This record gives sequence, C-alpha cells and structure tokens, in this order.
Amino acid sequence: MFHLPDTTRRACGLILLLGMLTSMLPATTTTAAAQKTRRTRARRAAAQPAPSPVPTPIVVPRLSSAAARPANAAVAPSQPPPGTSAPQTTPAPRPAQTPQPAPTPASSDEVIDEDEVVRVTSNLVVVPVSVTDAGGNAVQGLKVGDFKLEEEGRAQELAAVGDADQVPLDIAIVFDVSSSVTKNFEFEKKSAAGFLKQVLKPIDRAAVFSITEKPRLEQALASAESATSKLLTIPAADKPTGTAFYDTITAAAKYLAANAPERNRRVILVISDGEDNFSDRVRDATIAEVGKGGNLLTAAEKQKGLHQRALQEVLREVQRADAVFYSINPSGPGLRLNVISQRAQDGMRVIAETTGGNAFIPEKLESLDAVFRQIAAELRAQYLLQY
Repeated sequence: MFHLPDTTRRACGLILLLGMLTSMLPATTTTAAAQKTRRTRARRAAAQPAPSPVPTPIVVPRLSSAAARPANAAVAPSQPPPGTSAPQTTPAPRPAQTPQPAPTPASSDEVIDEDEVVRVTSNLVVVPVSVTDAGGNAVQGLKVGDFKLEEEGRAQELAAVGDADQVPLDIAIVFDVSSSVTKNFEFEKKSAAGFLKQVLKPIDRAAVFSITEKPRLEQALASAESATSKLLTIPAADKPTGTAFYDTITAAAKYLAANAPERNRRVILVISDGEDNFSDRVRDATIAEVGKGGNLLTAAEKQKGLHQRALQEVLREVQRADAVFYSINPSGPGLRLNVISQRAQDGMRVIAETTGGNAFIPEKLESLDAVFRQIAAELRAQYLLQY
C-alpha cells in the first residue's frame, strides 16, 4: 500500500475543500438574488392600487323597427354598409283590422246597475189640480179614469193620481206692507192668521215675507203656530215707501225651491195690489223719469214694456220652484178705474192661471174670510196628476 506523506495529504484535502466551495458559490448567489427579486416584486405589487374592475358588457337584444317606433310612425328604409348590397327582405304582413261594432245608443228607459244601486231615467211630470163642486166644496175620491189631461192639444196618459192631502204643504205667504195697502192691514193679518191655522196640519209649514222697498223674510218655514205669531207682529208702513213686488215674489219662489223638499207641495200666497215701483228691474228707470220732471204715473206708463218683461221673469221663477200662485187684491172693485192697478191685477192673474192657482178680488172687506176659506178648500181638494 502506497502512503502519502502527511503534508501532501493535508494539501490535497485543502484543494478538494476549495473546489467544493467554489462549485457551491454561484448556486447560492443565484438563489439569494431570486429570493430578493421575488421580495421586491411582492413589495411593488403591494404598493400599487388594485385596478378598477372592468364592467362586463351586457348584450341587449335590439328591438325590431316595428316594436321600437310608435304605431303610427313611418319606417325609414335602412341603408346598407358601403360596398354591400341591400338584402332583399320580405315585409312582414300587417295584421288585419278587426272592425269595431257601432255603439248601441242607450235607451232613455235603460236601467244601469252601478254598485248595486238601480238608477232609472224618468221624465215624470206632476201637475197639481184642484177639484171643487159648484158650492166650492172639495170633491174627494177621484181616480185616474176621472181625469183627462192634454198638453199642447195632445192627450197624455196618466201614470197615477195622488191624493194631495197626504203630501206635506209648504206655503210662502207674502204681505204687502207698503203705503198703498195699509188701510185694512190689521184685518188682513188676522184673516191670514186664521187661514194658516185652518189649512196647515202638523206636517205642513209656512214662511212669511213682507213687501217693502226690498224683499224681507220675516219668518222661515215653520209650524202654523210659529208663522202665525210672527205674522201678527208685522207692522204696517208708517210713511210712504216703495214697493218691490217683483223682487219679493222672486225671492219667495227661490226660497221655496231651495228649502222645500221636492216631494212637498209648494204654494205662494200674496196679499197685494201687485203694483211695483221699486224692484231692481224698474227702480232705476222710474227714478230717471221722475228726475226729468215726470210723476210715477207717467213713469209707469212709459215703462209698460219693462213691466211686462219683469212679469215674465217672475213667472219663470215661480215655475222653476214648481209652486202654485194665489193672490188676493185688497183694493176691491175700484182698481178697475185705474189703468196701472188693472195692469198689476192682470199680471197676478196670469201668474196664477199659469201655475194652477187663482187670483181673487174681494168685493168688500168682509169677503176676505170667505176668500181664504175658498183657497183652503182648493188646497185640500188638490190631486197630483202624474204623467
């Protein structure tokens, strides 16, 4: 066996050790560099902000041109891209128009069920009629077959005949307290009070108006006792005053229309000579005429047409209120000697006859009670003709 000297043996070992160290050095350096690079990249990545997320596009299906435009919009022809030919498309068939049936006109007698409420259109007309015998006594117990009703010459078929005695009565009694009718005013009030007590039943009511320079409601609709008490306290005029006859009758008619139920009978009873010199319709013209040096008689004569128009307006208001008009003229037969007084009486007669009432002229003061009794009999003898 060959043995190397110790010195040589140590030198060789040193050389081998250096070679091994040399071979390991690059790998260690490379690994450290790589680790350093990774740490650096990691730090850079942590320092940079996170990028904003990119929105994902959503594909929305395109509407067809027919769906995207209004039903009545025109369609513009599409233009093909440059260099290409337009594709030949077959137009979509248009839906056939379904004819709509013509609406059927509603009948005037058609019944409509709306929320379980039946509503029927009706043109029922109610006409109050008084029937008395030759002695002025009420005739009771009449039926449909006992009446014949004509309207403008044409016979009307009656649907029913009601007994007015079973229908509540609302009366507007109108007193003229102007200076032209104050002579027998106290007697007139007492007669009217007796009339109300005689006619009105517990279900009936009366209102009291007075005619002066303007309409005045003395007592609203109330019982016979209340109306009578108020009526007896109305004072007569103590000095010459104007007479707003037209305005007061109009006010009474409108009051009944607004405050008396439709199912009630409505009556306007006037104690007056019917003359008017102070209603809005005639006052200004009268003052103008007197201011020219004329008098009330001259002014009234020149305003004949104005009074006629005013009378027609009053009549329309009474008819709108569906009221029956009665008048009592306390002037007596002497009114026929005065043209203005006669014209005023004729005006009240026209309103009374048109509405189914009556216009009375007592021959003497003592006849006033008899007139009130006749009016009471007519009201009790009324029938309500319905057609």
